[in-house]
Amino acid sequence: MTREARPARPNGPGTLFVVSTPIGNMGDFSFRAVEVLGSVAVILAEDTRHSRPLLDRYGIRTHVASYHEHNEAKTTPALVARLESGDDLALIADAGTPLVSDPGQRLVRAAIDAGVRVVPIPGASAVLAALVASGLESGRYTFLGFLPRKGRERALALDEVASSRNTSVLYEGPARVAATLSDVAKRAPGRMACVARELTKKFEEFRRGTVEELAAYYNEVAPRGEVVLLVAGAPPPVLDEEMLGREAAALRARGLSARDVAAELAKRGVARNAAYRLARTADSK
Repeated sequence: MTREARPARPNGPGTLFVVSTPIGNMGDFSFRAVEVLGSVAVILAEDTRHSRPLLDRYGIRTHVASYHEHNEAKTTPALVARLESGDDLALIADAGTPLVSDPGQRLVRAAIDAGVRVVPIPGASAVLAALVASGLESGRYTFLGFLPRKGRERALALDEVASSRNTSVLYEGPARVAATLSDVAKRAPGRMACVARELTKKFEEFRRGTVEELAAYYNEVAPRGEVVLLVAGAPPPVLDEEMLGREAAALRARGLSARDVAAELAKRGVARNAAYRLARTADSK
């Protein structure tokens, strides 16, 4: 199933592969990922013990080395030197796509700065899996990772969730789900949300409702396992069309074109079609 590791290339640098791994179900692993992991010189993993069952499942015998937040600063220069000498390396996370709330950004940035090619090998992502099954708007979303636990930084992050027009996607520890939902409810009452738990695993669960309903439920029933929390974006503001019409007329009177008037109105949150309609209407007044 796998190939022998490729020899170092004396005529050029190697490649850093950023490889996505399953987030629960081991069947969610691509043929390309298996091939790449079987061909590189070294696989860099957060926890080699955690990654070993997956690699054994697919017969991958490549050497595995630890690469995590506690050693990345120290080991990155030597890894980049190996890449520059011609070795191909693969970076994996414990689950899902590396760099998404996981270590690896330092190595990717250093490899790019050194002129090394970085190649993503796509695959499982808890963010996208949760988003597409949540029932919330998926065309525009903001991923916030784990929120700060306390203080001003947490308050600012919660304010961002409440005010964002995009669906907010974040990771949360199971013991903190109810508290986070309650904090969001104080800022965005009635907002729809979804708690996605144990994605792709035996006890996968999606629970949907308002932030208040979900907070009440998880105050009584503590969730288990890995959790992705999604909160619907803020609804568009209610605009006073009569006032906006007067503003559009005033702008036209100052000599702005209908297009410029529409652009000004759009900056204030008016939908593009409505902005053009108001700008055109101003011509007849």
